[in-house]
Amino acid sequence: MDLILWRHAEAADGAPDDARELTAKGVKQAGKVAAFLHRHLPEHARILVSPATRTQQTAAALNSRFTLVPGIAPGASAQDVLQAADWPNATGTVLVVGHQPTLGEVAAQLLGCDDYSLNIKKGALWWFSRREREGLEQTTLRLVITPDFL
Repeated sequence: MDLILWRHAEAADGAPDDARELTAKGVKQAGKVAAFLHRHLPEHARILVSPATRTQQTAAALNSRFTLVPGIAPGASAQDVLQAADWPNATGTVLVVGHQPTLGEVAAQLLGCDDYSLNIKKGALWWFSRREREGLEQTTLRLVITPDFL
């Protein structure tokens, strides 16, 4: 299984939080990452998106169908995200478009740092793979990239 964490691109400040929209910079960030994903994302990947406006706008840059998952909205736990993605039991690839600090907590947990959180930059991707090798389950960090490197 592959699990890709995509933090929403830059959004405007404001309230209510769930209605915040991407800034012009955020639209560009989402477009750059979406172009990268078009080249690398497997065709039948499941795309799970927080219901917040900024995550939907980020995911929309892919021009692909996605599923809104209320359980990964702002304030969700790392466990909520892993459960929604069915990590590590699902097959194929799951892309989660979500929020900090939750995605940073997921990344830290997958790297074996349960009591720690990592900072995932706006618009960034973290791509993990899970496989069995020689009878042992292994999690590999395959890629970390931010929009400014694309």
